[in-house]
Amino acid sequence: MNKWLKRFIVLAVLVAVIVVLKLTWLRPKPIPVEVIQAEKGRVEETVTNSRAGTVRARYRAKLSPEFGGQVVEIPFREGDSVTRGQIMLRLEDSLQQARLSLAEKELEALRSESRRTCLEAERAGREYQRTQKLAQEEIVSEDLLDNSNSLRQGAAAACTASKANVARAQAAVGLAQTELEKTILRAPFDGIVAEITTEVGEWTTPSPPALPVPPVIDVLDPSSVYISAPMDEVDSARVHVDQPARVTIDSHRELRFMGHLSRVAPYVLDLEAQNRTVEIEVELDDRDLVFLPGTSADVEIILETREDVLRIPTATIMEGNRVLIFDDDLLIERQITPGLRNWDFTEVVDGLDPGDRVVTSLDRVEVVAGALAEITQTEED
Repeated sequence: MNKWLKRFIVLAVLVAVIVVLKLTWLRPKPIPVEVIQAEKGRVEETVTNSRAGTVRARYRAKLSPEFGGQVVEIPFREGDSVTRGQIMLRLEDSLQQARLSLAEKELEALRSESRRTCLEAERAGREYQRTQKLAQEEIVSEDLLDNSNSLRQGAAAACTASKANVARAQAAVGLAQTELEKTILRAPFDGIVAEITTEVGEWTTPSPPALPVPPVIDVLDPSSVYISAPMDEVDSARVHVDQPARVTIDSHRELRFMGHLSRVAPYVLDLEAQNRTVEIEVELDDRDLVFLPGTSADVEIILETREDVLRIPTATIMEGNRVLIFDDDLLIERQITPGLRNWDFTEVVDGLDPGDRVVTSLDRVEVVAGALAEITQTEED
């Protein structure tokens, strides 16, 4: 009996040593994981643009003079503010000034000639009236009356023709004034000068038909900016004017700006058969915000919003709507039923309780269900 008792005691000691070693030296090292607590909050269902959008200016004009000529004045430089009607560029206009002066002189001469002719017509009319009275008294012959009537009608026609010549001369003056005015480029609206491609002393050339020439001045109104973005055709039936939108501008990636959908194109762009899109336009709610036209931008159209629902980050959901939960130093797989979702958050209809710690660090192969783990960081919603 003593022999078997000693053997049992030795075996028990060995088992105890093995258990102690497994619980201390041989125990697997816990996997460090990051978790986030499932909490209640807002969840939005959104759709985003399929390709990068662009900040555009609704009021933007690329200006060129209609006539060729030498530039003699550019009052503003790039970046300067201009108001509607201000002169932005002036061409050498001596020829147009001379034409206007000649047209005005011709008009003055024709007006004088018209006054003389019409005075003669009035005199001929009075003379006819006198001759007519004398003919009624049989003092003058019918022949003399007919001659007086012919003179009256001829003078009246000459007066009418002279007035027509005056009107034609007035039109010539107007044409000369228009040609002179076209040597000047004026600001079509309040804005800023974006670009100038000519300098004083250089010559500009008008654009030939069907052959566009680069503009000499680009002016835009930075307060009229909007975002144009392509949406996938599958989302075209879900978006409509006045829906709220969230905008991210590449030059301000850390910020998000609220806006609303102002236009949805009534057709699908099919230039690329594999990537058909619908063009949308978004107006920013804060009209005082100014961004550079041409900057890239992204748009989220908010389709539906739910407040105070249980939510978790969308990135924590694995294939098959599964998540990993940290519970008593172990990772446990949990099946969930998702509701609304976007790139940031997903509503959890069933499968989780508030306060459950959901693993966010899923980028390592050892982070699997059943693994021993320890929390290194708890993220906040």
